[in-house]
Amino acid sequence: MRIAISAESTIDLTKELLQEFDIHVIPFTIVMDEKEAFDGDVLPDELFAYTDKTGKLARTSAVNEFQYEEHFRKLLGEYDAVLHFSLSSKLSSACKNAQSAAKKFENVAVIDTQSLSTGIALQAIYGAKLAKAGKDFKEIVKLCEARVSATQASFSLESVNYLYKGGRCSMLKMLGANLLKLKPEIYVKDGGMVPGAKYRGPMGKVVEQYIADTLKEFNNPDKSVAFVTYSTAPEEVVEASIKALKDAGFETVYPTRAGGTISCHCGPHCLGILYINDGPHPID
Repeated sequence: MRIAISAESTIDLTKELLQEFDIHVIPFTIVMDEKEAFDGDVLPDELFAYTDKTGKLARTSAVNEFQYEEHFRKLLGEYDAVLHFSLSSKLSSACKNAQSAAKKFENVAVIDTQSLSTGIALQAIYGAKLAKAGKDFKEIVKLCEARVSATQASFSLESVNYLYKGGRCSMLKMLGANLLKLKPEIYVKDGGMVPGAKYRGPMGKVVEQYIADTLKEFNNPDKSVAFVTYSTAPEEVVEASIKALKDAGFETVYPTRAGGTISCHCGPHCLGILYINDGPHPID
């Protein structure tokens, strides 16, 4: 049985990794005043320049139900079933739209990843490996759903300005963080974004401490794969982050840059480490 693995563009994988794991992407839409473009056709730097110039965030538009129907129907022309990994239902209407579209097909399943960015990718890659190993479709869905709650997705931010502009941070918290020059950690819990530790200092030192704290707190990782995902970051900080994960025993560490949808909400100078925190999961 040929199973298509699918996700929205918020999966934040490079074209090479999408091709390697045969993951099919349907894009969000990004709007800057009168200009509309698909996520993936707009670079984060362009979005940051727009915000610097106008003081406004670019808007993001979720995939609608009709677009999902067309996407699933096209995949079913080549595959026997579709397993779609969707951005957390607590962060977007995309998941609900995908689930509604999936009901019109007998062999389409939607996973509410309760995550974002390469947290979605971790789950999709697991699904792709199960499909490649020849697992039954229903079994793959069950196994993937069981790992949703174990996905560790967190990020260290330079500031909360973009979260404030996007309505995900109060004025009081934004002013307090800026006044005290705090660099907060944001992590995903039960599908939503919640504040974690707060740090001070240059980005390199902050990221180093954030990674150490995260590995200490989420200390039962599946070490087969992890991601270092960032909107913008100095090359030496990215390399140090990769080294820290490899020193912790991770076998494969992929560096990826956050796409437009994720970047326009987190802002520049944001870096996160992501892995599944439920121990080894060999694919039989």
